[in-house]
Amino acid sequence: MNASLLTPDLLSPGDQKSADLNPAQFKWTQVRAIDDPLFEKAYAALWAEFGAAHEMETRQVLAGRFAADTATRYEMVVAESEGSIAAIRDQTAMWFEGEVVVHLSHLLVAPEWRRSGLAGWMRAVSVLAAREVATANGSPAAAITLVGEMEYDDGSDPRRTVRLTAYERAGFLKVAPATVRYFQPDFRPPAEIDASGGPRPLPFQLIIRQVGQENGRTISGAKVRRLVRALYAMYGAQFRPRDMAHPALSLANYPDENAEIALIAPTAVA
Repeated sequence: MNASLLTPDLLSPGDQKSADLNPAQFKWTQVRAIDDPLFEKAYAALWAEFGAAHEMETRQVLAGRFAADTATRYEMVVAESEGSIAAIRDQTAMWFEGEVVVHLSHLLVAPEWRRSGLAGWMRAVSVLAAREVATANGSPAAAITLVGEMEYDDGSDPRRTVRLTAYERAGFLKVAPATVRYFQPDFRPPAEIDASGGPRPLPFQLIIRQVGQENGRTISGAKVRRLVRALYAMYGAQFRPRDMAHPALSLANYPDENAEIALIAPTAVA
């Protein structure tokens, strides 16, 4: 990926300070196949950070996601400095029901590059991916929403507080979990799911950036339902239907389409 594509207009309002860091000092690679020479190195780094907590998909799942059609593009974006990985973002940009939804899977920044502004550019690459998908599907000006799934901050892992605070500073907002109770499907291998008696979806919070509409403080029930349908369609393409049929993954109890749902600070408890 050419660093010249990373322009300040991609940055969220809260990430404008990242413009002081020149992205051209990094080598940028979009990993879009499991046989890419950089895949194993990037995957190993993400697995070391997220795998033990069942927050990282298996290689088999990602192989299927890489192979999706033009409406769905999974990629790992790797920034390297002097041959070492400085940061990794993996994400899925989806053309879904007339707009682009980008699922922000994982973001890992090497310790020496934290608080440098690089994390802001790693969030910006998601907008670039969305624009590519929108253009490929004939609607370059389509609406874009970035969506991340974040653990509830119960105090057991300081990294959760760090992540939520970082997205809050970047200007992302949280769909009020008191109104929308979202669950992430079970990431465990099928054999482990079966041995434990069935799938165990995990409660997560939805953190979003509606690109160009960052000042909005509400979201419609219709939009929330569309975002969650997009996420579950992405997961359902590789996960077993019986695991995706768990009652926790139903939208039956979500607010109706005409509801107005509060968007609150990512670190807010409510």
